[in-house]
Amino acid sequence: MLTGLLACFLIHPKTTCSGWHHPQWTASPHISHESRQYPHRLACRPILGEQAAHLKKLQEQDKQQKVEFRKRMEKEVSDFIQDSGQVKKKFQPMNKIERSILHDVVEVAGLTSFSFGEDDDCRYVMIFKKEFAPSDEELDSYRHGEEWDPQKAEEKRKLKELAQKQEEEAAKQGPAVVSPASDYKDKYSHLIGKGAAKDAAHMLQANKTYGCVPVANKRDTRSIEEAMNEIRAKKRLRQSGEELPTTS
Repeated sequence: MLTGLLACFLIHPKTTCSGWHHPQWTASPHISHESRQYPHRLACRPILGEQAAHLKKLQEQDKQQKVEFRKRMEKEVSDFIQDSGQVKKKFQPMNKIERSILHDVVEVAGLTSFSFGEDDDCRYVMIFKKEFAPSDEELDSYRHGEEWDPQKAEEKRKLKELAQKQEEEAAKQGPAVVSPASDYKDKYSHLIGKGAAKDAAHMLQANKTYGCVPVANKRDTRSIEEAMNEIRAKKRLRQSGEELPTTS
């Protein structure tokens, strides 16, 4: 709509907006010198009037369309209320203004309405009767683009309640305390019996006479001098034995 206005002010000052000179505006002696020098300013006036009239006409048409749309929605909502077999109604996708009008009609009628859909062009309105207001689970299904199935929703609800109940019972019992077995026979008694576990434990004890030297045997109470004398005596005895002649 602003294209004609811009054209009027950007063209050559000696030409009119439409490219021709109106005789009344160019030849009249009552026109001022400024108007004769810039006749395009007078030529723009009828264009502005036409555009304003056209804009007003469009506004009236838009207003009338909204009124007709509201009447149509009021009738559909009224039919929905009178139909006892319907508890909810899904409308076709609408633009933002139409959805706003429908929400207003539903609110006046005392019903509940929600809009669903990701894209603005694909969003639609669903209305519900007050006594059949949707649950949070049902609304969540519509928001995810899913159909509402009451039977599946009930099964899902029961499973959720069961899992929550098990968690509460586990929290009341507290964490399980695991005490480590202090002995071999206690560790494996539940598998092989207490008697067998006891015998196996005895078998694992170190034998003092085989493979292990008791600490008492490791102690040497002799003095250094006594130990040296004993070593020398053993050495002399070994040497004397080697010097003895062998008998045939």
